Amino acid sequence: MMNPENTSREILVAVGGEENIISLVHCATRLRFKLKEHVKANKEQCKNIDGVITVVESGGQFQVIIGNRVSEVFNAIQAITQLGNNDSAAAIKNDDGEKEGLFARAVDIISGIFTPFLGALAAAGILKGLLMMLTALGWMSPQSGVYIIWFAAADSIFYFLPIAIAITSARKFGANAFVALSVAGALVYPTLITLFNNKAALDFFDIPVILMRYTSSVLPVIISVWLLSLLERFLNKHLHDSIRNFITPLICIMLIVPLTLIAIGPLGTYLSLALANGYTFIYNLSPILAGIVAGMGWQVLVIFGLHWAFVPIMYNNISIHGSDTLKPLFAPSNFAQAGAALGVFLKTRNPKIKQIAGPATITGLFGIVEPIIYGISLRYKKPFIWATVGGGLGGAISGFAGSTAMAPGIPGLATLPIFFGPGFTGFICAITLAFVFTAVSTYLFGFNDNMEKEMLANVGEHKKPVKRSTLVAKSV
Repeated sequence: MMNPENTSREILVAVGGEENIISLVHCATRLRFKLKEHVKANKEQCKNIDGVITVVESGGQFQVIIGNRVSEVFNAIQAITQLGNNDSAAAIKNDDGEKEGLFARAVDIISGIFTPFLGALAAAGILKGLLMMLTALGWMSPQSGVYIIWFAAADSIFYFLPIAIAITSARKFGANAFVALSVAGALVYPTLITLFNNKAALDFFDIPVILMRYTSSVLPVIISVWLLSLLERFLNKHLHDSIRNFITPLICIMLIVPLTLIAIGPLGTYLSLALANGYTFIYNLSPILAGIVAGMGWQVLVIFGLHWAFVPIMYNNISIHGSDTLKPLFAPSNFAQAGAALGVFLKTRNPKIKQIAGPATITGLFGIVEPIIYGISLRYKKPFIWATVGGGLGGAISGFAGSTAMAPGIPGLATLPIFFGPGFTGFICAITLAFVFTAVSTYLFGFNDNMEKEMLANVGEHKKPVKRSTLVAKSV
């Protein structure tokens, strides 16, 4: 069994030590390092660490894929380092001293902002879905105390989403988290919400304030905290040490809050509307074609960690429309990968491959697909191709059915309640087809035990690949 403490120490050595790390976050399966110098990291050494599935360098990040126990390794690293306080807004440079590309930096920023609270959002989304199912079936009344309390628990993080985003954005941009919280808190302050609901007029030194609803909003607070970080650095540079600790926050709150309400907030809201409407326009052109493209392409993006570029679209859709149609399009691809693992499990007679494919099938059904991708489907190639086809077929059905998701969450059996609503039956058909089609296709056409022998012969090794695969089995 993997020892998180030992694994964390070995990973730190492999990435070049704590002094080579700018920041570290984690998602459901990956440690996402932002490194000062990538040349100091030993990718092959890191791959061979007990508990590490593989390593991917993408989006300006050094991504160490662990699997289900990633949070244990992350916590172990935090316990023996000072990385929890190392988030920086400094410009990121690559090994040649040049600034990274805009897309790579955007992916890094998005993942850094959203990953810390994904688990809480997923849990809240599942609870909201369960409550919807219970009330739709007539098993619970919306007026009951149980429903009211559970709904408050489920809806609170969505209602106060700007505050959660403000905290993580402050860490990412290098701003004071509590000042950022004050800015976000003003956006959801009850008095301002009441004025908005009553369609009241408000001005700031005779400058009209466009009142809007910012609960559950995404872009306005991110833009505001980014500007806050710039203002803080400017003030801290020019104010004397004796007054900096309280004058900087004072000036920031006095300037950023009204600036947000007058200009940044409305601008961010209009950008959010434009983004949501733009996606809806493309989706409405052909939901089936959109489903095919998303279902076939999503796992390719996952391989390189580039799927984060689409996360703001999903959050924004939920914020603007109350639901999202993008997640149901790519969700079947997760079940397709699980089907590929099942096909290999049923076809192989190699006990070591069965040790990998069996547990990977189960974790894949619950949305954790990296052990399948790196341990099975990409390893033998054809299972990945069939999973891509299966994901596309499932995505097409979801698009045809108009399936929606009401909350974020990794698509899997545990998160099915977040898809309860329009197109839910079609969504169940989509994931079932993706899973069964890929399992059968992989069993019949996508795998045989000779693939393992041929692969070992091609690389000229007969033991190391098996050892690497065993690591995958342990990590799940």
